[in-house]
Amino acid sequence: MRRFLVLVLMFVSIHANQLGLSEKLGETVPLDLTFINEKGERVTLKELMDGKPTMVSLNYFKCTGICTPQLNDMAKMLSRLDLAENQDYKVITISFAEDEGHELAAAKKKTMLHAIQREFVQDAWHFVIGENNSSGIFADKVGFEYQKTVSPAGVVDYVHPATLIMLSPQGKITRYLNGIEQLPFDVKMALLEAGEGKVGPTIAKSLLYCFAYDPKAKTYIFKWEKIAGAVMTFIMIAFFIYLVKTSRREEDKSQHKGDN
Repeated sequence: MRRFLVLVLMFVSIHANQLGLSEKLGETVPLDLTFINEKGERVTLKELMDGKPTMVSLNYFKCTGICTPQLNDMAKMLSRLDLAENQDYKVITISFAEDEGHELAAAKKKTMLHAIQREFVQDAWHFVIGENNSSGIFADKVGFEYQKTVSPAGVVDYVHPATLIMLSPQGKITRYLNGIEQLPFDVKMALLEAGEGKVGPTIAKSLLYCFAYDPKAKTYIFKWEKIAGAVMTFIMIAFFIYLVKTSRREEDKSQHKGDN
């Protein structure tokens, strides 16, 4: 029974890590990673952060799933955030797609800045693409799991979660804020703590995952990997519960016979 329990826990743990985030709170990302910004310039993470606490989102600019809703919510949240951008904090959106150029980054930045409903310092929110797999390295350092998929029609997609990652000015991972929608107060507190290098617990443990887009049906569909994984996890847990209950009944019967 104990061996079976260990196997179940190992399976659930491994499967959960493959699906979304392997949190690395307190660890540090390398500030010398280089990216290409929306102007086509080569910049380091240190230059992008400029010594400020920074919130980072990992997306890809051609995403037809949750990336746009997440970025739209970020624009809405930044409209109401009671901190001074470029002084109190910075924002970076990193594309992890291999085939995206800085032109897409520039277009996405223009759209998102236009969505912010107040005066906003344009240099406070950077949209960048990777150089020499810097996006993949960054994602690995923060425990952000994503998977590239190619449909039979040749459409490239990515399975990935939605989260905001808070970094201290020194690059320490201080907090994760999971999901699409974030409250300005939660973000403010997370940024203030990041500025002090304080590591905080994850907000909103539930993760949302990117949908795939079916161009023929013109609709969003779940990735089969996620469904299959959830079903397998449920079956394993249900089987474990069944074995526990069966074992308890057998123990009760043995005790009853012994009393007699």
